[in-house]
Amino acid sequence: MKRVKQLAAMIGLFSLMAIVLSGCAAKAKATGNDSKGSEVLVGVNIELSGSAASYGQATLKGINYAAEQINDSGGIKVNGKQMKLKLITKDDTSNNYQTAMASSNLASSAKVSAIVGPCVSASFAAALPKATEAAVPTVAPAGTADTLTQKKDGSVQPDAFRTCYTDSYQGVILAHYAYNDLKADTVAILGDKTSDYSAGLIKAFKGAYKGKIVDTQYYQAGDKDFNATITKLKNEKFKALFVPGYYNEAGLIIKQARQAGIKAAILGPDGFSDDTLFKLAGKENVTDVYYTNHFDATAPANDKVRPFVNSYKKKFKEEPSGFTALGYDAVFMIKEAMEKRQSTNSIEVAKGLAELKDFEGVTGTMTMDRLHNPKKDVIVVKFNHGVKVSAKAVR
Repeated sequence: MKRVKQLAAMIGLFSLMAIVLSGCAAKAKATGNDSKGSEVLVGVNIELSGSAASYGQATLKGINYAAEQINDSGGIKVNGKQMKLKLITKDDTSNNYQTAMASSNLASSAKVSAIVGPCVSASFAAALPKATEAAVPTVAPAGTADTLTQKKDGSVQPDAFRTCYTDSYQGVILAHYAYNDLKADTVAILGDKTSDYSAGLIKAFKGAYKGKIVDTQYYQAGDKDFNATITKLKNEKFKALFVPGYYNEAGLIIKQARQAGIKAAILGPDGFSDDTLFKLAGKENVTDVYYTNHFDATAPANDKVRPFVNSYKKKFKEEPSGFTALGYDAVFMIKEAMEKRQSTNSIEVAKGLAELKDFEGVTGTMTMDRLHNPKKDVIVVKFNHGVKVSAKAVR
């Protein structure tokens, strides 16, 4: 009996400790992170190596340039005090485990007021729980998966935001563009069966397209030879081929489709947006090819675009990419949120991000909706012989 009482006492003690610890955790979550002193700490959790490194590296250029410009202009003004912006950058190595660990380090150890990244939707989803535990808002520069900012029940994730539009939004835009602008009343689809990104785009496209979809075929990420599938498609009659996927496979699909004699317009999402596409496809084959992008210097969304492009080109001797512009906007969105709420507290920063309205970024003028997705224009870019010939803002 005595041992039973001792055991009961120990269980009671452990229960009390659990309650106390959970209360401490709840208190920590309720208070969030504050930047002390003369610096505002913002974390960057980005793909600098691994399979998505090209996205992360381009995005980081914009993030760093935004921080540099903010600091050169005096910093972030909160409660009458000018605070310099300090970035703490972690390479998530394009690995979901590493991205979760980086998020935990930034949110709980470094105690940043906000985090930018990762770029890829799956990596962002892996990073989000650790940031949410610490009540630190996290901004996805390029994560387009529809559910990224939602809980399982469909309600909004209070600490998840994005700078880019969603997959369904660009899928709908491409469907309308194919039918209305290209006058393509017949379309074939060649998608990635292993990708949620591809599946979401296909669903949105099919739901919005007013013409006839003659065939839907699939490949698998990592495939190199698409000739058998392309031969099947060649037997169908269509005016446009929709390829909802990434540049690694899309470049080879374009090349093999053109070599097989398919002359139809080829449409793709923002996953096409990398110079590797042209190397894999061969510039001569990238003709009558269209894809969505988040930014284009020749289709300015507002008066901020031209000064940004000019100053960036002067400094880096190159034009900013869509990913660079998204990273740039993500940092300025955080600055706007801090100054709007007059606080560097991470909970207040999240509130400020949720309240963004008519924010003028270089990727467009945006207003955050109830699911923390920005309403903004989509840029559709056209290429002939690997050279951009037009860019159109579509909403």
